[in-house]
Amino acid sequence: MRFIISLLIGLLVGVGLGLYLGWIQFPVEFVNSSMTDVSPRFKEEYTVMIATGYSGDGDLVGAVERLRRLGVENIPAYVQETTERYITNSRNVDDIRYLVTLAEGLDRLTPIMEPYRQVSVPGQAS
Repeated sequence: MRFIISLLIGLLVGVGLGLYLGWIQFPVEFVNSSMTDVSPRFKEEYTVMIATGYSGDGDLVGAVERLRRLGVENIPAYVQETTERYITNSRNVDDIRYLVTLAEGLDRLTPIMEPYRQVSVPGQAS
């Protein structure tokens, strides 16, 4: 019985000390992290946000500048791959339409994207 009580007290002290050190004394701090360090899932979400903005304002140069922060070598190819992945994985239809609009603005429209084309983008000729 004495062993079990000692074990429980040691366990509680260890957990308490670990939580204190991990959260209070030495918490993880991310300072000036670059967008290239972001996980692929969040890169895709960021790309969808940029595509949504592009669908609203038609600013292709601004969209490309924002996507450069991801550290992708070939932005049009990356947008095309992301769009096709969203289509093949049956993701949100609105997100797919925004991505297709951006891919079309980058001249990367493929046959799989055709059903999701928007009619027009503000600031572009139809």
